[in-house]
Amino acid sequence: RGGNDVLTPLHCSSRHPLEEPWQPDTSSRSSNSGLRDFQSPTIPPAQLSLLRFIDLCFCRTCWGEKPPALWNGSLIVPMIYGCFVATLAPCLGPTLSRNPIRPRALIRPRLQSCTMVDGVMILPILMMVAFSSPSMEDEEMKLNAGQYKCVCEGMSCGNGDHCYGQQCFASLSNNDGVMVSQKGCFQVYEQGKMTCKTPPSQDQAVECCQSDLCNLNITVKITGKAKQGEALNYSMETLTIFILAPVVVLVVLSVLAVLIFRKIQQRHMEMLSNRDAEYGTIDGLIASNVGDSTLAEMLDHSCTSGSGSGLPFLVQRTVARQITLAECVGKGRYGEVWRGLWQGESIAVKIFSSRDEKSWFRETELYNTVLLRHENILGFIASDMTSRNSSTQLWLITHYHELGSLYDYMQVTTLDSISCLRIVLSIASGLAHLHVEIFGTQGKPAISHRDLKSKNILVKKNGQCCIADLGLAVMHSQTTNQLDVGNNPRVGTKRYMAPEVLDETIQVDCFDSYKRVDIYAFGLVLWEVARRMVSNGIVEEYKPPFYDVVPNDPSFEDMKKVVCVDQQRPNIPNRWFSDSTLTALAKLMKECWYQNPSARLTALRIKKTLTKIDNSLDKLKSDC
Repeated sequence: RGGNDVLTPLHCSSRHPLEEPWQPDTSSRSSNSGLRDFQSPTIPPAQLSLLRFIDLCFCRTCWGEKPPALWNGSLIVPMIYGCFVATLAPCLGPTLSRNPIRPRALIRPRLQSCTMVDGVMILPILMMVAFSSPSMEDEEMKLNAGQYKCVCEGMSCGNGDHCYGQQCFASLSNNDGVMVSQKGCFQVYEQGKMTCKTPPSQDQAVECCQSDLCNLNITVKITGKAKQGEALNYSMETLTIFILAPVVVLVVLSVLAVLIFRKIQQRHMEMLSNRDAEYGTIDGLIASNVGDSTLAEMLDHSCTSGSGSGLPFLVQRTVARQITLAECVGKGRYGEVWRGLWQGESIAVKIFSSRDEKSWFRETELYNTVLLRHENILGFIASDMTSRNSSTQLWLITHYHELGSLYDYMQVTTLDSISCLRIVLSIASGLAHLHVEIFGTQGKPAISHRDLKSKNILVKKNGQCCIADLGLAVMHSQTTNQLDVGNNPRVGTKRYMAPEVLDETIQVDCFDSYKRVDIYAFGLVLWEVARRMVSNGIVEEYKPPFYDVVPNDPSFEDMKKVVCVDQQRPNIPNRWFSDSTLTALAKLMKECWYQNPSARLTALRIKKTLTKIDNSLDKLKSDC
């Protein structure tokens, strides 16, 4: 056995072909055919052992003594053999080296305990190999193919002009410019198979055939340079196609992936914008009506930070990314104010320009101050730094008040005594809350606004007002005795600047000086509101302070001359003295804009005075 054994197509019978020596069957060959004896190739010992094992497992163990009908020469044979090898090798492999031929009784128990995982894993590879290669029967037919009589011309023919082989050929070669023609036959099938499939070149060409004397009239031509160039071009075109095709496919798939991703993201954002129906019944997330109560309830419940300063920082970042900008409601020197939608509710988004980053940072810092929340101070929701249209935007998200600023509101609205007092009293209450310092474990520092004016005061739906825009605010704590002025180069509005600010005599290291500046500005706002109060059917049109002595956009020097040098103040109409409420307001505003800062009233004193005026008005109306 070993290297001298010859293998025929495997079959299953009562006598196993691999357990006994094989005798070649030559009965089907005619001794008078004139063909030489066929020499079968030998099988290496390692491959023979593997084939013995496969045949034993498959024929005698799985199928019994009779194989299926598809066994003989089918393409599925190598596939089935390969599958069984892959399946049984993990179980029976260790025993192969000791005893390749084992009784069926010892093999079947192992077959029952084997797993099919390994065979299934490589099954596709084995199927591809099996179907891409010729079957065993085809190979045997090629090996047993008959020999043909061929014309023999050339040096290898010797004295004869004929030879016998499995294929006939005719060749033409170029040896240093000399054309050499040969004809003959191939004795070995593999040799002819390899040579005949060699493509023609400019140095050699071979043509083969399979019949008696078939190469007699074959004319061989050597391929010229033009055809070689065409072949080269063909190869380059093929190579180009093979390179570009995957690239094009990848580009198309990438574009599709990007489009799908953007579509999914767009749907996700639409879903976030339209979730009020989904969350409308959950307490603490959204209320039934749009207004102050919605965000107030949310901020007053468990989702707050517990300090009265608004949402926790992580929630702020989440809220900011769920906002859809609806419309622009105002523009200024330092940015824009937009009405936005968050979970179906209107909110205000103040977008700072990049040059006013310090103002945004300062306002964010102040709004996050502990215990700053007050009904007469604009409610803070969140702040975030986001990117829109390839530019960085600084967002400050607050409550939205559809009536707008006090400046816009007074342009189109006249006031009675009750609504007038409600407005000025709410402003004084908010200013008093800013100025006061609250002591305790979670206290609040004293804060000065420094830019109080009618455009920085918003009108709420209930008729009250709230103070906004803390970008220039100053903080002071008596505990640490530190004055935090901030690092903002922005200055206040010149029209509302106090005399000590205009002539630069203010004590910048004293916090009370900043509070007195706020009181002066409050007196001017009080004058603006009082002008729009109707008394005896008379009311003045809205005008800003000093409208009659300075231009629309006064310079620093213009205001300094009017306020400091001339010591002028807004004119009080004579009709005010015929109304008790306006008379009391006129007296109060004069005490707010004294030239001497120390003589001005405090915010708390103003609040108490306005409360007293309001109570007297209520008493007067009840008596009537």
